[in-house]
Amino acid sequence: METKIARLSATEKALEVIHELEDKYGALMFYQAGGCCEGTQPQCFEKGGFFPRMNDAMIGTINGHEFWIDRDLFEYWKYSHFTLDVTDGFGPGGFSLETPLGKTFKVQYRLFTPDEYENLEPVQRSE
Repeated sequence: METKIARLSATEKALEVIHELEDKYGALMFYQAGGCCEGTQPQCFEKGGFFPRMNDAMIGTINGHEFWIDRDLFEYWKYSHFTLDVTDGFGPGGFSLETPLGKTFKVQYRLFTPDEYENLEPVQRSE
């Protein structure tokens, strides 16, 4: 059986912030919106603190925490691998849990190769 290609990964810096947030809040979730007040910056919430819309896509987990993407944004980025990273500073708005730490999550993208795209992990859709 061939190993499926992950759609999502995280940098060590992002994992350090996630561990800090886990210690403070427990189970987490991520959501990447398609626009509006937070732009396309990934947001981190306590698990259940945000409800994905119908047909949004869960592309994987980071440390066991679901990473959801707006359904329309996913259609544009379904050919891309997401790497969750973090940077110093405040993103727009400030709804995400890392904001009080003076950090902002961000995503780096790269296109899948044709071979990778044919062997991706499945996406879960919200109902």
